[in-house]
Amino acid sequence: MIRRGSLLERSLLLKFMQRTYQDLFPNEDFSHLEQTVKQYFSSDTPLWWVEEDGEQGSNKKSLSSAPLPLCPYAPHPPIACLWVGNAIDQVHGNRHAHIFILYVVPEHRRRGIGTALMRYVENWAVQRGDRQIGLQVFQSNKPALNLYNQLGYQTQSIWMVKFLSAENKLKDSDNIL
Repeated sequence: MIRRGSLLERSLLLKFMQRTYQDLFPNEDFSHLEQTVKQYFSSDTPLWWVEEDGEQGSNKKSLSSAPLPLCPYAPHPPIACLWVGNAIDQVHGNRHAHIFILYVVPEHRRRGIGTALMRYVENWAVQRGDRQIGLQVFQSNKPALNLYNQLGYQTQSIWMVKFLSAENKLKDSDNIL
């Protein structure tokens, strides 16, 4: 069952974000993610939780249902989450949905929850008039890449990084003088 998250669930969202990154990078510290949640989590960036199908409450619907209105925190621990923000297509200038996080706890993976959440957010985005959904995925996250490829997502750009050190800065500044 899926339910819309509340702004009161900031700490739970943070825990899910930290779990996501710790799964991929187990020896890293992700305390900085608190700033990401603080900066971007708002009523304009919806959050959905998936809970096990125990009881049929009035504030819960199946994943195939239309998007839900905001509802209060439920007492059952979630098994997955989906947090979505907004982005601007730099080519055409259109606003579109951007997936900040899609996470399914390991013991509930490979049961179709990720696929169902992606279809759910696609329906939500179409209903609000979006023409595309964007997301970032680490190249090493093969299960996520497989899911997105199976759902028709395509690489539009490649995000490149170069790690800099203070040592490089000193050498570069010496050359400028």
